[in-house]
Amino acid sequence: MIQDKPLRTSWERKMKERQEKKVVKDFARHLQEEKQREREEKKQRREENLKRRLENERKAEIVQVIRNPLKLKRAKKKQLRRIEKRDTLALLQKRQAQRKEAKE
Repeated sequence: MIQDKPLRTSWERKMKERQEKKVVKDFARHLQEEKQREREEKKQRREENLKRRLENERKAEIVQVIRNPLKLKRAKKKQLRRIEKRDTLALLQKRQAQRKEAKE
């Protein structure tokens, strides 16, 4: 035998159902916030790792300043692919300061 819902519910039952809905909604929101927070942390960690890796690569690379541009014209395509152009003004100033200290 199937019973239908009554047309009217008692006040206590109505409040109880409302409270249960509120608890379920709060729990779902909490889970969603937790998942979002984990995503943000993972994204931030990934960015930090990429930044650190780039800094380490820059520290470890070998830099050779090409003062004569004719050497680039004589270079082969394979060599040209490996060349990266950078702003070396700070690097040159640092080396000149080291040379001055060494002379003194």
